[in-house]
Amino acid sequence: MANTAQLLRRQSSRDIVLKSQKSIDQLELRELRGRLVPKEHGVSHHHHTSLHLHQPLYGATNQGFMSDAFDESSELEQDPPPFGSEASTSKAKAELVANAAAADQQQDIVEGEKEGEERESWDSKIMFLLATIGYAVGLGNVWRFPYLAQKNGGGAFLVPYFIMLCIQGIPIFYLELAIGQRLRKGAIGVWSQVSPYLGGIGISSAVVSYIVALYYNTIIAWCLIYLLHSFESPLPWADCPTRLYSNYTYDHEPECVASSPTQFYWYRTTLQCSESVDLPENFNYHMAIALIVSWFLVYICMVQGITSSGKIVYMTAIFPYVVLIIFFFRGITLKGAADGVAHLFTPRWETLLDPVVWLEAGTQIFFSLGLAFGGLIAFSSYNPANNNCYRDAILVSLTNCGTSMFAGVVVFSVIGFKATATFDRCTEERNGLISQNKTGNLPVCDLQTELANSASGTGLAFIIFTEAINQFPGAQLWAVLFFLMLFTLGIDSQFGTLEGVVTSLVDMKLFPNLPKEYIVGALCFSCCLISMCFANGAGSYIFQLMDSFAGNFPLLIIALFECLSISYIYGVRRFSDDIEMMTGSRPNFYWMFCWKYLSPCAMVTILLASFYQLLTEGSSYPAWIAAKGSTESMEWPHWCIVIAFFLILSSILWIPIVAILRLCGIKVVEDSDPAWFPEAELKEVHGIVPHEPTELERSIFCFNMDGTEGMCCPKYGLPEKSLEEEE
Repeated sequence: MANTAQLLRRQSSRDIVLKSQKSIDQLELRELRGRLVPKEHGVSHHHHTSLHLHQPLYGATNQGFMSDAFDESSELEQDPPPFGSEASTSKAKAELVANAAAADQQQDIVEGEKEGEERESWDSKIMFLLATIGYAVGLGNVWRFPYLAQKNGGGAFLVPYFIMLCIQGIPIFYLELAIGQRLRKGAIGVWSQVSPYLGGIGISSAVVSYIVALYYNTIIAWCLIYLLHSFESPLPWADCPTRLYSNYTYDHEPECVASSPTQFYWYRTTLQCSESVDLPENFNYHMAIALIVSWFLVYICMVQGITSSGKIVYMTAIFPYVVLIIFFFRGITLKGAADGVAHLFTPRWETLLDPVVWLEAGTQIFFSLGLAFGGLIAFSSYNPANNNCYRDAILVSLTNCGTSMFAGVVVFSVIGFKATATFDRCTEERNGLISQNKTGNLPVCDLQTELANSASGTGLAFIIFTEAINQFPGAQLWAVLFFLMLFTLGIDSQFGTLEGVVTSLVDMKLFPNLPKEYIVGALCFSCCLISMCFANGAGSYIFQLMDSFAGNFPLLIIALFECLSISYIYGVRRFSDDIEMMTGSRPNFYWMFCWKYLSPCAMVTILLASFYQLLTEGSSYPAWIAAKGSTESMEWPHWCIVIAFFLILSSILWIPIVAILRLCGIKVVEDSDPAWFPEAELKEVHGIVPHEPTELERSIFCFNMDGTEGMCCPKYGLPEKSLEEEE
């Protein structure tokens, strides 16, 4: 994903150039139609005019567009010259061509007055797909899915994983792409237009995106540190460092010997971890510099990353797949790779009876697709009005899940190699002791135990995988590729997360006189200042606190309100009409059933189960104990629990606050005109006719024949016309 301000370009000038030829083509088309039915011409045109007058005006506010539509109707109402008269046709053509220049000048004036209101668009469809795939495919695909799969039943985990994808992941992904493309605004503008009382949903998305971007960029800083040191030979995490004692003798660092070189380098050299979140200890200057550099790179890429060719988006979206393919062919040739992949996908069907497995499958699907951040709505708002958002939702969702499975094969082929090497060393040591008749305290060697000792998240990337890379020939090259891949995966998702915040701020017009570049700069600068809280001994613990609470519960609640807003306020029937108008095909029964019933029930279930698990099991964090060279689980102190509640409430409380203040007459989000949308043209192109609800739709979704919908709250936008009024 790269910066939309550079990826996008304005298309109004192209439309002006083609306007004259388009008008002539439309005249010829009307001429041909008129020749086919000359006797009923007046009647048919009168009917055509009435249809124009009775079409819903929702979203169609562009004066040029409306004048075109009504001018055509007014022309058709006039008595035309005899059909077949070339003089009449050529005269009309000449009049159109003569008026084209004046119309263009008038259009230029209108566009000059509304320069700030024009919606930009993607350079190409491939650019949008790469940006969306780069946003959805992130670090969680590489370091969380493989861990969850082997932990929760191996191949059996794929059953709840794909079920949750079908009932929760794709439907909400589809919903966000469609509503953004239809209303053509950011998250705040979209939900405010659905209903002024729902503007808090967009604000909540922007707030949680800001908080997640705040700590997510810390991962990018860690990757930069490791990437820089990957060029050293030997790798600094390959062996334990030495310590100079007072008697001028050297020996390996005891803490490193008690743990491992990769663990010591991660916890003590990179993070400089303290033994508790209450003891921040010294300021980590290396981490602070890495954070400053990472935020500067994010700013540069979002503001000036793309000039014309879109090199950044191609790099950040495609490069991770190139590295994964390289690691795949390297991994499958390693000894023990087959054991690792088999351990990942061997099904343990009894785990399907455990509700925690279903909970973690639904949670992984939800967060791996990047739902409820507002980034998807922002990206789709720049698409053409006739873009096939349904096909995009299916393609990106399946690509995301396919990437997770492919990354799982790559990761566990390497973990299988590491586990086999450890098992072989253990077996060799055991056999040596037996040959010396030292049978007491023999080491226990078990390959499956070694395979199961994989970690999730940062532990997998910065400890286990780096330990495996140490054993590769040419370890420096593989380390550079691996951490460069993590960097591009992280910065790709970071762009999309921040884009949701920036687009919402621009659409709210909080700073109407500031260019978008200044808003991005102020946003990155504020994040950089706050992120200094991660540059100390307790910084990694603060990171885990925010990751555990700020990005989990708020996103589930926001997505639940999104689904309920479309289903019961905007209306499933109205939403389906919009999708049919944009794509030419109507969503089938399954998608409507998911939006109205299935997806909300799944999210409510996950929320309740998550809260129950939190209350019964509590929450803790792994603290590094230097004396033992290992981590120990510690309970969060009270002040951390207060911060966790603050992070959750600061995101979701905007939803009721905006609605309550609106009821009191206070506007947190100012009303704005609907964005321009070529409704009449799309209906004509796709040949849209009023949809007659089926018996099943009437019984399940409460669709009425007059166009209304039961179980649906009053709409606060422009009123819809019933089918009888349209006819």
